Amino acid sequence: MTDARTIAVYDKGAAAYATLSRSAPDADLRAFMQLLTPGGRILDYGCGPGGSAVLLQMAGFSVDAFDAAPGMVALARSRGVAARLATFNDPIPQDLDGVFANFSLLHAPRADLPRHLGQIAQALVPGGICHLGMKTGEGSARDAIDRLYTYVTPGDLHDMLTDVGLTVLSSREGLDKGFAGTDDPVVIILSRKI
Repeated sequence: MTDARTIAVYDKGAAAYATLSRSAPDADLRAFMQLLTPGGRILDYGCGPGGSAVLLQMAGFSVDAFDAAPGMVALARSRGVAARLATFNDPIPQDLDGVFANFSLLHAPRADLPRHLGQIAQALVPGGICHLGMKTGEGSARDAIDRLYTYVTPGDLHDMLTDVGLTVLSSREGLDKGFAGTDDPVVIILSRKI
């Protein structure tokens, strides 16, 4: 994420956003964890306040995390997550067993998505797993609280993942209520580096 207005929303709203964190893994996080090497190295790609990273650590994984909003990084660190301040344009660790990109890349410009997904694919070890959550639709727009979104179709995401060398294992579409309080169409995709 590099849009200053979006980062500002997350920075100012970090404490309120943290109240949305789960206290136990949901079905999507469980499905991701079941595919991972036990004790493997995971990157929480846009970790927010660190809720998922904490659950991954509790499950025995070694977790690195980053976010572009200082308030989110501070909250994640206060929860014991090794979080750092970074954007999607910064280098990421290599030799990862998994990357958890849960509703983070939806803030990247569409033209940059193939590059970011390529960076993720490059960072994964053979057999490594990528969890990708995105809002679906077309174009880009700001939501009611001023966050910039890029919307994609599930087919476009499948093609982008395949183009960078990831094999789609599963894809689930549904509705999700986010920080703005609206029910939005989403897709969750699990893919593997072969």
